[in-house]
Amino acid sequence: MPRIRLDIAYDGTHFRGWARQPGLRTVQGVLEGALERIIGSPVPLTVAGRTDAGVHATGQVAHADLDEAQWARATQRRRDSVRHEDPVAPLARRLTGVLGQYADVAVLRTSTALEGFDARFSAVWRRYEYRVADTVTGYDPLERHRTTTVRAELDVEAMDATARSLIGLHDFAAYCKPRPESTTIRTLLDYEWSRDDLGVLVAHVRADAFCHSMVRALVGACVAAGEGKLLPEHLVAIRDARLRTSEFKVLAARGLTLTEVGYPADDLLASRAEQTRRRRDDE
Repeated sequence: MPRIRLDIAYDGTHFRGWARQPGLRTVQGVLEGALERIIGSPVPLTVAGRTDAGVHATGQVAHADLDEAQWARATQRRRDSVRHEDPVAPLARRLTGVLGQYADVAVLRTSTALEGFDARFSAVWRRYEYRVADTVTGYDPLERHRTTTVRAELDVEAMDATARSLIGLHDFAAYCKPRPESTTIRTLLDYEWSRDDLGVLVAHVRADAFCHSMVRALVGACVAAGEGKLLPEHLVAIRDARLRTSEFKVLAARGLTLTEVGYPADDLLASRAEQTRRRRDDE
């Protein structure tokens, strides 16, 4: 069965997360509906990272497996269309036609997946960005859907020092919403804070994977440090205690965006997917 890759962006404000749910508007539900309209039969998507309600994405990745009839419909070329080297490339433009020019979800690219590629299991890391406006920058109504506002002047140097102290392979149970039979051990590869050109505080967070609400909890911990309520060593101690705490807030989903998913070299895609599946089965 041919496998296709979809590179996706969306404004999560009016979605109840990625995963399809009966009676609720979700990113997966909208995209699968659009694909079915073009291809004529259901096309399930497998995604790199399931985002929660209100979370945005500029670099989400998914894949779908098509049978022969679906492939023929997906690669059907109109008379006035430009010939592409990849026969599935025009599908992205056709999806835009179904979703609408100003839709809150877009398929940026469609391509024939490389051999061994799995959007979820081949991934080696995910990167998120979180935006916070404090009293230094003030409130911008045009940015309200992707920026969280904190009514305090935040110390970005304290936030950055705290973030860097949390990097490494650890059990992040204190910064995750627990799920039955799911590990909270993660490798936090990068975590840093800075102000952008307009003074908005921006966090860049990268890990091999994230457990539920982990990024928003890590952000809330650093905001508490920026307010002078907690010290970096205190937040390290909370992490190592592996117990949820009320000493900091889990911040809103609106400030969070999945910006990039990392994959290994082409010839390692299949082995990475197999390795990840085995690890998940052992958890």
